[in-house]
Amino acid sequence: MADGFDDETIGDTPAAPIPSSAADVEMGEGGEASTTTPALAAAAAEPSAAGTELSFAEGSEGDGGQRQQEKVPSRVSFLQYLATPIVTLLVGSGENLTILTAHQGLLVRSPYFEAACAEFADDGSPRQIELPDEDVDAVGCFLEFLYTGDYFPRKVPGQRALEKDPSIPDVDLAGDQLLKHARVYTLAGKLGLQSLRSLASNKIHCINSTAKGEIAYARYVYANTTKDDAAVRMPIVNFWATRSHTLRAEAEEEFRDLCLEFPQFGYDVLSRILDDKLRRERNEKMNPAASTPGSTRKRPRHSSTVV
Repeated sequence: MADGFDDETIGDTPAAPIPSSAADVEMGEGGEASTTTPALAAAAAEPSAAGTELSFAEGSEGDGGQRQQEKVPSRVSFLQYLATPIVTLLVGSGENLTILTAHQGLLVRSPYFEAACAEFADDGSPRQIELPDEDVDAVGCFLEFLYTGDYFPRKVPGQRALEKDPSIPDVDLAGDQLLKHARVYTLAGKLGLQSLRSLASNKIHCINSTAKGEIAYARYVYANTTKDDAAVRMPIVNFWATRSHTLRAEAEEEFRDLCLEFPQFGYDVLSRILDDKLRRERNEKMNPAASTPGSTRKRPRHSSTVV
C-alpha cells in the first residue's frame, strides 16, 4: 500500500471562519496530537511585545513622542467554546440511529457544519443536523479530533506505528482497521477538514494487514472516492501493481471480484504495471549493467496464512 507514499506532515488545523466564541485546535507536526489547548494556541498567535516596533502616531513627533498603541486581539479561551450552543447530531437512521451532541463553536470549524449552523434560528427551536448516511464511528473520530486535535489510536512519536490497545489485533485480518481510517478520510473530505483527512491517510499506512484486508480497503476506497483522488488511490495502485502476482494466490477470488466490480481499479493497476515495465526496459537499454532495485513496502502486509 505504501509504495511511493511519503509521510505527510500534518500542519496546524486551518482556522475556518468561526464565531468569536471559538478558538483554534492545533495539530502537531506529522499528524501527532498537540497538547496545546485552544487557549494556549490563541495566546501563542498573539504578537510578542518584544521585538515589535510600534510606529509613532501621525503628528506625534512634536508632542512628546507619544506612541500609538497597537490593537492586540483579545484571547479566546476554550471555556468560550464550551459556552456556545449545543448542537444535536442525528447519525444513521431507524434502529441504527445514534444521537450525538457537540458545541457549535467547534462544529463550525467544518465548512459543512458552518453552513448547516447558519440555518439555525435564534428562537429556541432545536439545533439538529441529520447525518443519515454517515458512519457513527467515523463521526465519533471527527468529534474527538475537534475537541483534542487527534483521534484514537494516536501515532507513536517518531515511529510508523499506532498506540497499542488489547482490543485491536496486531494484524488487520479483515481490513477493519484500514476501513476505520478510510471512513474518517472520506468523512473529513465531505466536511472540508483537510487536516483530519491527512491525519487519517497517515494512519492508514501504519496498519499491518493481509491480502484480504487490503482488498476490503481497496473496494471501499474505489466505491467512495473520486477518480482524481490520487492521494488515497495511488498508494493502493502501487501496492497491488508490485505484488499482485504473489497476492493473487492468497486471495485470487476476491482480487478477481474486485477487478470485475471496479474496472477502474483493474485498469489503474495494469497501467502501473505497464509503466514500470517500460521504465525498466528504458533503464536496461541506457545502462545494461545496472540492476533495478526492488520496491520497498513501508506498511507491512502479513500473509493470510497467519489466520
